[in-house]
Amino acid sequence: MPIKNAQNQNKETYDASQISVLEGLEPVRKRPGMYIGTTGVGGVYHLINEIFDNSKDEAMGGHATEIEVALLANGRVRVADNGRGIPVDVHQKTKVSALETIMTTLHAGGKFGDGGYQVSGGLHGVGASVVNALSVYTGVWVHKEGGVHMQEYEKGKAIAKVKKIGATKKHGTVVVFQPDETIFTGLTIDSSFFDMKQIINYVRDQAYLVKNLRIRVLDTRKEKKFVVEPETLFITDTHPAFPSHSFYFEGGLKAFVNFENKNFKALHDDTFYVQKKMGSVEVEVALQYVDDINERIIGFGNTIKNPEGGTHITGFKTALTRVINTYAKNKKILKEDDSFLGEDALEGLTAIVSIKMPEIQFEGQTKAKLGSVEAQTAVQSVFGEAFTDFLEKNPTTAKIIVGKVELAMQSRKAARAAKESILRKGALEGMTLPGKLTDCQTRNAAEAELFIVEGDSAGGTAKQGRDRRTQAILPLRGKILNVEKTRIDKVFSSEEIKIICISLGTAVGDAFNIDKLRYAKIIIATDADVDGAHIRTLLLTLFFRHFKPLFENGNIYFAQPPLFKVKKGKQIRYAYSDKERDIYIKELSKKTEDHGDATKTGEGKLEGGIFVQRYKGLGEMNYDELWDTTMNPATRILKRVTVTDAIEASKTFDTLMGNNVAPRKVFIEENAKYADIDV
Repeated sequence: MPIKNAQNQNKETYDASQISVLEGLEPVRKRPGMYIGTTGVGGVYHLINEIFDNSKDEAMGGHATEIEVALLANGRVRVADNGRGIPVDVHQKTKVSALETIMTTLHAGGKFGDGGYQVSGGLHGVGASVVNALSVYTGVWVHKEGGVHMQEYEKGKAIAKVKKIGATKKHGTVVVFQPDETIFTGLTIDSSFFDMKQIINYVRDQAYLVKNLRIRVLDTRKEKKFVVEPETLFITDTHPAFPSHSFYFEGGLKAFVNFENKNFKALHDDTFYVQKKMGSVEVEVALQYVDDINERIIGFGNTIKNPEGGTHITGFKTALTRVINTYAKNKKILKEDDSFLGEDALEGLTAIVSIKMPEIQFEGQTKAKLGSVEAQTAVQSVFGEAFTDFLEKNPTTAKIIVGKVELAMQSRKAARAAKESILRKGALEGMTLPGKLTDCQTRNAAEAELFIVEGDSAGGTAKQGRDRRTQAILPLRGKILNVEKTRIDKVFSSEEIKIICISLGTAVGDAFNIDKLRYAKIIIATDADVDGAHIRTLLLTLFFRHFKPLFENGNIYFAQPPLFKVKKGKQIRYAYSDKERDIYIKELSKKTEDHGDATKTGEGKLEGGIFVQRYKGLGEMNYDELWDTTMNPATRILKRVTVTDAIEASKTFDTLMGNNVAPRKVFIEENAKYADIDV
């Protein structure tokens, strides 16, 4: 008699009845992150990009010359183009209109050949249907063959069949959608949600990349009586005087490079440019060197920005280093036994690398990284040949470029010695860390926190108030070096920066290893005044330029100490703004009348035994107050610092901390209204 397996007897039945099959657009609503990368703020903007890219594909195919993006009330977005118009006839396979098929079926569209698009940003035909699935409302109006056809949807499902609502002499497509707040948890997607600047930055790039395309961006949200008729193709057709941002660039990528370099001093006026096709891959590259120490390389695949680079950027960097090395050795500028490294050739370089090809491959639906192998070979060959020719025909510019790269090499060698000094010091000291650092007891990085505080006074208070087991304190004496203005060899010769590097434990440069990070939370705690804001910006600049993975890993935080202490007897409230202070004053007061000068100055004894204290620095707080308000994980407020767009963040640091005063002045004037300033 066979022995029964008791373990198998206890197992639950696993058969076909337990296999879930999601139909239509259900997979998108079930797992939205798989299609748009994130259900945070970035995911909402990704929806705009998906619809815009469909219109742009019409332009790349030569079928559209204009695209209009408009922000409407209630968190709705409208994207229109004057392309061919989505087909509205019945699709043979689905037995419903082609419009409904495209909007409600994954992997349906004109991106798979057969007369659709030869080159497109969309890869899998999921863009429109994904936006539809993740929107509480979507409406599409198609101007085609003399008629205006429309269909509306709720959460990806058609409300009714496609219907003709009027006549038209125009051609094109209008899509209006409203993101579903239940998908984007924690976000309120209303009229105030979208940032015009972020949308403008995206479409401006596209106008540089697509020839003969005009793009307009409008913000209609403040116009309460503003009405867009359903059959209108472009808002500016019926409201020609409405303010808009319009982009159209004859100069293409050369103009793009000049725009990126507007805040820098160019080392040569003749911007390099090449456009050539190799096989099925069209390669377009523009570059210029500037008087700066950072690189700015932006890659695009079928006009989709690839912030994580990819094969086209690899091919470009390889060819750049090889060509400059070959030129320098042929001209006897560089010894045969010496060579420039890639990092030398990249210092101070601004470059745009754009490839267009059919059957393009990205890594992931968000298209952050190009994966097409053919692109690497094409860029390496086309750019390498053209850049060699450029250097030979422009000896004066070539001398400037090689001189810049040679200076970078010398700086690199000096920096290596400084970095090795830091590494040696850290290794030799072992657990004996810098004397200024008051370390925590735990060796478990996941629960350890490093508070970087301003000055010895705040440092002393923080040391008394901290949790010794998990919290380390590193006081800074004054302001650290501005690394944005400083060559790398001098950066790591700075004593304060050395101390920060050793305290973190990650090493720097090529030796950087985030697994060696000693603290999961690096908390910047500075005073709420101009000097504190400056110190915070200097630290962020250091971390962004030399420890960027800390942002990507979510390790950087701002502490939020209170501005006021409101007290009545034993009742204490801590306020983080003037408004909150006044609320607490009224709460603790028996009377609600005006409290005179005290509520204006924010400090002093009020009627009814209420006392208001204004904190001007962390060092003014008692250690128990600092613990209760700023350091206690149960009661404190921390703000995690993230960088959603590294390129835009780099521009901001260039503007704020670079050598050019004019753009910094403009930036401060434009953004002063958003700052909390304590005088």
